[in-house]
Amino acid sequence: MGEMKSGALIIGGGVLLLVLLGLYMLQGKGTFLIAGYNTMPKEEKAKYDGPAMARFIGKLLIALAFSMLFWLAGALLEKSWMFYIGVALFLGFTGAALIYMNTGGRFLKQPSGDGHEKNK
Repeated sequence: MGEMKSGALIIGGGVLLLVLLGLYMLQGKGTFLIAGYNTMPKEEKAKYDGPAMARFIGKLLIALAFSMLFWLAGALLEKSWMFYIGVALFLGFTGAALIYMNTGGRFLKQPSGDGHEKNK
């Protein structure tokens, strides 16, 4: 039983950490925590909307923390099916986020004008 409670404590700490980071990033801050973005040259970073990306990652972290609550409940109640639901949600949120972020150029900055106004 002590093993189960220590596991629940670790999961609870992870949930708390993800919620705190998620709340921080929802403010549009924390782009330095986004892998890949923080290593880009300044010229490349200028092409992306960093705060919008940070807000999306914040939402993702909150969603992942929610899925981890199922892990926590499963550990405390000793119900393995709850753990499996949490894992399925975690993987689903992660997969959906990867597809969303990497398609459609959603985080590219839009040019201020389309260039056609200068020709008129």
